[in-house]
Amino acid sequence: MARLSVESIRIECDPFTPLTKEFAMNPNRLNDFAATLLRVALGVLYLAHVAQKVFVFTLPGTAQFFASIGLPGWLAYLTTFVELAGGLALLAGFRVRVAALVLLPFMLGATAAHLPNGWSFASPNGGWEYPAFWAVTLAVQALLGGGAFALGAREAAVQRA
Repeated sequence: MARLSVESIRIECDPFTPLTKEFAMNPNRLNDFAATLLRVALGVLYLAHVAQKVFVFTLPGTAQFFASIGLPGWLAYLTTFVELAGGLALLAGFRVRVAALVLLPFMLGATAAHLPNGWSFASPNGGWEYPAFWAVTLAVQALLGGGAFALGAREAAVQRA
């Protein structure tokens, strides 16, 4: 009967670091995976929100909404473009810190726009809770960086060593 142990398992999680007991217990690598999970989730969610603006509300409809809350209509187009570029950059792991920092002011603006509606996002017209949480996740992503599987991750790992 064969015995399976952590030491006998070697799964390649990326091209330069095998998964071993020592690797799995390394907090720096676990942080890389946490950063990756956050990065991919943010990227997918940003792209979903872009799709909603383009295909459900339409860009002119989104611009009209922005105007209805006192913002210039053209800001809807800029916001959609920045969210598209930022979402793609996050998903690919390209210049993740820059992408998160570029997206952050837009989430802070959304938070400010929702302040009059109260805290809970379930309240009419949505409160500031949800966009504030997005802002915090972007700040955390900017601090953590791209994590594992990001473009340039190998170079970052070499620089850390």
